[in-house]
Amino acid sequence: MARSTIPPGIRCIQAFSRDNWYRGFTLVMTFLFYTSYHLSRKPISIVKSELHKNCSGAAGHGNTSHRDNDTWCDWAPFDKPNYKMLFGALDNSFLITYAIGMFLSGMFGERLPLRYYLTAGMLLSGLFTALFGFGFYWNIHSIWYYVVIQIANGLAQTTGWPAVVACVGNWFGKGKRGLIMGIWNSHTSVGNILGSLIAGIFVSSAWGLSFIVPGAIIATMGIVCFFFLVEYPEDVGCTPAEHHNASMMPWKRRREDWRDTAMTGESEDQQEQEPLIRHGSMEEIFTNPSDTENGGTISPSDRTGQPSAISFLGALKIPGVVEFSLCLLFAKLVSYTFLFWLPLYISSVAHLNPKAAGDISTLFDVGGILGGILAGIISDYTGGRATTCWIMLIVAAPMLFLYNYIGKNGLATIIGMLIFCGALVNGPYALITTAVAADLGTHKSLKGNARALSTVTAIIDGTGSIGAALGPLLAGVLNDWNSVFYMLIVSDILACLLLSRLVYKEIRGWCGYPMRLRGFKEF
Repeated sequence: MARSTIPPGIRCIQAFSRDNWYRGFTLVMTFLFYTSYHLSRKPISIVKSELHKNCSGAAGHGNTSHRDNDTWCDWAPFDKPNYKMLFGALDNSFLITYAIGMFLSGMFGERLPLRYYLTAGMLLSGLFTALFGFGFYWNIHSIWYYVVIQIANGLAQTTGWPAVVACVGNWFGKGKRGLIMGIWNSHTSVGNILGSLIAGIFVSSAWGLSFIVPGAIIATMGIVCFFFLVEYPEDVGCTPAEHHNASMMPWKRRREDWRDTAMTGESEDQQEQEPLIRHGSMEEIFTNPSDTENGGTISPSDRTGQPSAISFLGALKIPGVVEFSLCLLFAKLVSYTFLFWLPLYISSVAHLNPKAAGDISTLFDVGGILGGILAGIISDYTGGRATTCWIMLIVAAPMLFLYNYIGKNGLATIIGMLIFCGALVNGPYALITTAVAADLGTHKSLKGNARALSTVTAIIDGTGSIGAALGPLLAGVLNDWNSVFYMLIVSDILACLLLSRLVYKEIRGWCGYPMRLRGFKEF
């Protein structure tokens, strides 16, 4: 009997190695985990327009029992004229706590098993998200209840980002990191979209479910994390990711490390020779990984020779961390102002009901997915992470002005401007928080120690979260949509200015100018 041929589907499976299957599985799992984090953050922006709305258009207004009550359909305490201030208090209870907690979360993430850390974080996030929704069923009208829940949820949510980036960084080397992480980072926008759609289903009937259902989803993903997440390739016998070709001697390294050179503003030889100046031998750098606290390598090692977790100050010394962190502060200010206020803005200027405004606001996140992928592809091809961010930010400034000017002139205009602005605003934000953070967390000055990933990611995203807290707060204080857009435009310009030095270095590298080494002549 003739031997049967292998089915095409099986041949496709066999084409991928065991390593590739595990890497793909880890990428999908971490994608779903952080999608659930953002899914649970989005409902508050959808429910705002239900907690305080125009009661004259609400069903049942003709009832004589409501004749002398203009706010009968609102939810106290958001039925008062200071409702925007109260919404701002809710936003900032979450965001300020998130920003403060993020700086600590990265260090915990490096010292605790990521699987346990993520599981606990998602279970707690699910609990606090659901408790906010139970306020509807328990008929709670105290602002302090909701503020305390937001504070607790802000702390719980800090477990997510440093942990998932560190896990992906453990599995994936440099390669096409911008493209891979650009696609992977769409979990932020996918989570926002799903959160908006789920919250929109219940917002007009029982807004409590707009929080309870997302809370149940993220808690479920926490259980999945406990049973399936693999933190390191070595744990399942897979090949470790190659962040740098550390086996080669410095003078033989390929120019593939040029991105580190351009992005951080230091010459390749400067980064390699400075330890030589301090220790006298290049080979000593690689053969003696001991802790050189007084001027050695940035990343310490423990006494067994295994890399230990980096300190907070040690992470700040990595070239480029401070500049990208400050840039993200302003970039995230813009992004999170849209995240928390866009549905209300659309509802106000386009005169749409809360569900319709929430559904249309998801187009901003659709643009964010496209922008994140585009930024990753361009930065991989050019090697210019900073320049890619700079160009998108500088184009975003006039587009925001244009959106505020014509963004209310018909549904087609609203759709087009939301997608375009979403791509320009979220593209740099996505690139900095993923590929840039991973590049810096595995920078060659760390000598292969990938345990800095969580701390570096936390510093970058924690600084950005300060902007995320300021943006919605200032939007509530300004109380005028034109002023809000001017604030966003100025923030984009400031973000560009903070990247100017790194952009200059990248452009010089493209033009072939040699880098000057401190203490040596140009060559």
